[in-house]
Amino acid sequence: MLEKTVATKKSAIIAIYGGGFLVGAAFVFLPSLGKILRDPPYSLSSSIYGLLYFPEIVGAILSALSAGFLQDHFKSKGVFRIGIFFNTIAMILLSIASFIHSSSIYPFLLFETLFYGIGFGLTLAAINHYAAFLFPDTQTKAVTILNALIGGATAVSPIILGFAQSLFSWGIWSIILLIGFVLVFFIPLPQAQIKNSHKLPLRLNIIPFMLAVLIYAICEGSFGSWANVYVSINKGQQAYYGILSLSLFWASMTVFRFIIALVPKRLVPHKYFYFASAISIGLCFLILPALNSALALVLAFVFAGAACSIYYPFSMSYGLINYPQQQTKVAGLMVAALMVGEGIGSFGLGPLQNILPLEKIYLFSALWAIPLFILALKLSRKPVTKQKLA
Repeated sequence: MLEKTVATKKSAIIAIYGGGFLVGAAFVFLPSLGKILRDPPYSLSSSIYGLLYFPEIVGAILSALSAGFLQDHFKSKGVFRIGIFFNTIAMILLSIASFIHSSSIYPFLLFETLFYGIGFGLTLAAINHYAAFLFPDTQTKAVTILNALIGGATAVSPIILGFAQSLFSWGIWSIILLIGFVLVFFIPLPQAQIKNSHKLPLRLNIIPFMLAVLIYAICEGSFGSWANVYVSINKGQQAYYGILSLSLFWASMTVFRFIIALVPKRLVPHKYFYFASAISIGLCFLILPALNSALALVLAFVFAGAACSIYYPFSMSYGLINYPQQQTKVAGLMVAALMVGEGIGSFGLGPLQNILPLEKIYLFSALWAIPLFILALKLSRKPVTKQKLA
């Protein structure tokens, strides 16, 4: 019985962290195509390209908000499998789109982002819950490492996509991800649901956690979704530097998540990293508009990745700790907030550039550091709810 339990936990770790890697790799697929889609034969404008993020955001928000409801009906592993299923459909559409070399690709990309958004919302809610469930004594570390792995996937994905494009077609990478999602779908999982959790009231104290994630995601989307375009088009650098900036943004985020997760609390209290993250995000927005050389821009996005590294996983882990009996619902709400913010930072910046250049948008975005810091102070305090009332 003990061996079976250990084996089940091992398979669950592979499924959850493997699913996280795949979702992370797929998450940055569209930003990686930014330069390709802007050039012939596609020639998409900033507004049209930005619109591609809209179905993804809508799908992710709706699915994340429904995660708690779906868990009550399909259990925790059901939520995970439904999410993986939608991700699989998205990769099928993306693989088909890779064979289209005209503007006809656009409808396929729109539906791909919709299905991926649905899958992303459900999968992310499920795997954050599972990470906390599988490692109850080290929840913050487990959730941070999970998100570090997701960030690692987003770091290597643009590089692999570029390599696939140089060999034959970027569709090679989408086909590999498709196979990965199919394999993860069939890995056995334990249930991670607490009985009658849906009957417990979710208090308004969750709002600050959602607000922190929302604002953070606006910042992350402003960096991640536009790094390639900002460097290669707005700053006129070679396409290589745009891809490199995007890749190193996510790579830096990943490395710092791993490093900070491994720092003992007794050595440096984690809340100090939380505060530093908020301030550093604002500094990055201030610095970027003043830079023009390729190397300086790349290094600035490396710094931005480090700045963004732990604000979201720490916010998520603090939320899960505050609501131990409703972790899927809480994770779902926070993922929904994440995607609303990503939508503003990704989709919203497209039309906004008809009014302000991206450099000015980045400059004004430095003000986000103020609410991020205030919320970090609040959320890093002792739990706002007692476990029996969670």
